[in-house]
Amino acid sequence: MPDKLCTIHVKTDGIAVLLVAGSTGTTAGELLLSLQSRLATLANDDQIKGVLLTGTPRGFCWCQPAQNSTIHEAARLSSLGQQVMFALEKLGKPCITVIEQSCTDLGFELALASDFIVAAHEASFGFPAIASGLIPFCGGSQRLSRLVGKAKTKELMFTGDTIDGEEAYRIGLVNRLYPTGEALPRAEELLLHICTRSPSAIRIGGEVVNAGYDIDLATACLLERDAFALCFSRFDQREGMQAFLDKRPPQFTGE
Repeated sequence: MPDKLCTIHVKTDGIAVLLVAGSTGTTAGELLLSLQSRLATLANDDQIKGVLLTGTPRGFCWCQPAQNSTIHEAARLSSLGQQVMFALEKLGKPCITVIEQSCTDLGFELALASDFIVAAHEASFGFPAIASGLIPFCGGSQRLSRLVGKAKTKELMFTGDTIDGEEAYRIGLVNRLYPTGEALPRAEELLLHICTRSPSAIRIGGEVVNAGYDIDLATACLLERDAFALCFSRFDQREGMQAFLDKRPPQFTGE
């Protein structure tokens, strides 16, 4: 069953679509283990340049709410969930989550761990598990607060209310908003454009943003300085500069 919960479709242009449907009869642990396996596959496949993370028309990241767990079982589930989200965050390839339907609880946490979210107007986001006496457990409370602020995060967590795509876009949760049916193809266009850039620079730049976000500015700028210097040791930088001089498109390799 876990292997069927998430499926990867690789396109000829190097874009991989990771479909995370789940099912109403699936536990959160089963879905997380399936995700963990699929993310390892994506990270280790050099033919994959970027990832679109999305659901099916039936839903996104469906699973049973955590219930009847001991304290130790709940802690283990949370540890697994956080490992999976960090694996997504450190994938090393650009990853856009595309939401055209409901995105709540575990699905919301998964979306927050990607590079950014593209959504349809009819999409919805929230943490309704508060109604069962639960809070996010994969790092969602921390990622959301860093994205939209503490007050808005507390409002969404405490009420369990969901917000639509318009509100998500207004508060900066969603980067781009499209009519229903257009979000996925437009996100693919955007990802294809991103994938024309240097893979090594994208990987290094993403690591700097993630690592520097929660530390003091002076230290974060030191990280950026060293990362910038590291770019000059890469083939991609030399190729990019030569392509500029030759007035031709660069042929980046990620090396």
